[in-house]
Amino acid sequence: MGLVCLVLIVVAVLGFGVSIYNGLVRARNTYRNAFAQIDVQLVRRHDLIPNLVETAKGYLKHERETLEAVIKARNAAVNAQATAAAAPGDPAAMQQLSGAENALTATLGRLFALSEAYPDLKANQNMMQLSEELTSTENRVAFARQAYNDAVMAYNNKREVFPSSLIAGMFSFGPAALFEPDDPQQRQAPQVSF
Repeated sequence: MGLVCLVLIVVAVLGFGVSIYNGLVRARNTYRNAFAQIDVQLVRRHDLIPNLVETAKGYLKHERETLEAVIKARNAAVNAQATAAAAPGDPAAMQQLSGAENALTATLGRLFALSEAYPDLKANQNMMQLSEELTSTENRVAFARQAYNDAVMAYNNKREVFPSSLIAGMFSFGPAALFEPDDPQQRQAPQVSF
């Protein structure tokens, strides 16, 4: 009888451990999926920028430096996005992505501020449409970022509480990093008005 009780206790403990492990895996997959949603929106954002620059080129012939800065920032953001997509939640990759996206937002802000000085560009139908799509995409990125950060928080909470922390430590469930802007002023989507 004692042996049966011991076997039942061992089976119950193993079942509990498996349940915790599976919960950690589900939480990790949830935040990775949430990052995939950010990735989709960032690809959309990055794909819109060359069209925006091409539309502006004809009007901003003397402002080549600003246009080149936008393209350079976009390329850096695309590279950082690829790095982060390869390792969602990795603190270094998320910080690199955040920095690149902040730089891109800043250069886009300069482009939009500069375009205010060109009434023909401001009134251009294609520019207005691209600006609207970019604003919509910025909102989608913000929503996807919030969902990702919520999933990361749930995962990190699950891996840090006892007894899950024991299983997380045994199976190398490392912490995941939030995706947040470095600069507090960058915490809102850029204002685009044409």
